[in-house]
Amino acid sequence: MIFSLKQSNVTIPVFSSKIIDRRRNHPEQFSVLPPLSNPKASKISIVSNSKPLHVSSIQTFGSLRTLLYAGWSPKSSVACNAYEADRSDAEVVGDKIEAARRVKIGVYFATWWFLNVIFNIYNKKVLNAFPYPWLTSTLSLAAGSTIMLISWATKVAEAPNTDLDFWKSLFPVALAHTIGHVAATVSMSKVAVSFTHIIKSGEPAFSVLVSRFILGETFPLPVYLSLIPIIGGCGLSALTELNFNMTGFMGAMISNLAFVFRNIFSKRGMKGKSVSGMNYYACLSLLSLLILTPFAIAVEGPKMWAAGWQNAISEIGPSFIWWVAAQSIFYHLYNQVSYMSLDEISPLTFSVGNTMKRISVIVSSIIIFHTPVQPVNALGAAIAILGTFLYSQAKQ
Repeated sequence: MIFSLKQSNVTIPVFSSKIIDRRRNHPEQFSVLPPLSNPKASKISIVSNSKPLHVSSIQTFGSLRTLLYAGWSPKSSVACNAYEADRSDAEVVGDKIEAARRVKIGVYFATWWFLNVIFNIYNKKVLNAFPYPWLTSTLSLAAGSTIMLISWATKVAEAPNTDLDFWKSLFPVALAHTIGHVAATVSMSKVAVSFTHIIKSGEPAFSVLVSRFILGETFPLPVYLSLIPIIGGCGLSALTELNFNMTGFMGAMISNLAFVFRNIFSKRGMKGKSVSGMNYYACLSLLSLLILTPFAIAVEGPKMWAAGWQNAISEIGPSFIWWVAAQSIFYHLYNQVSYMSLDEISPLTFSVGNTMKRISVIVSSIIIFHTPVQPVNALGAAIAILGTFLYSQAKQ
């Protein structure tokens, strides 16, 4: 800040002879400032050393006591003009930190979407040859758990410091994650990948409804209006889907609801915890694996798995083993990156990013698997995606 102090014009009336004589005889009694040899106004420049405050140009006219005799007032003679010289260092640093944070989130989102596309391709290939979604889901969690246990044991990643309270708060998250994961896998085993993800693009609608009626949160009217094209587009796609299957449709719907709860519980559970997003998902995988394994054995069982495995190997060959390994590893990697993103964003923003990710999944699966798509079906998908975009804008 720079302050410019200027003395206003002062008119000094003619003094009486008594006053002049007294001043000449006893100048030291009445002069606060030293007498000036130069009759012209002297200029004193004072510059403060405290940035960004600068005080410039104070003009004096004779002694201060003389001006007081003339009726001079300090309040009427000082004009202060201030302006912001430059932005503070804290603001500049804050802007740089925010820009770096946005770049990091963008990298997370791009990596997350790419890994998810790879996972969906291999997951569908596995399910086409090996239609056992419960075992496939279990293998995905087992691969991720194994990767993280090895990383902690070899010090590649720092092991989390957890306690009993942490695992208690993690349990509802793991339960919701298990249900959503299995439901999505069951859906993709019954219908096309594109159809599953079109239905799952309605996740923001579930997120808003859950946040409104269960968590008590309210949203602006445009947010609620943006749900209309999302729900309408998903419904239109479902009605015109050539390979519609009720089990596949319900699986996608249940997955939507379960993952909304997972995201909300995850955000709550991660608050105040020293566990990073990567380790948080690793612990989530371990607990989900413990929850899912007995149910997978009860629903399908080792006998069905052995027969199905032999059949897949005879039809596909050894490459089928690579498919299973790839879908399991990429499932863990894309979820791990998504939880690293959740460290930085809100659950609703996470749902928006998750929905926008489905565009790349839908397009790539249609191209790779040559999925037949009717114009009306494509229109429904476009409307749902447009609704998601409007939703994200309304949230901003």
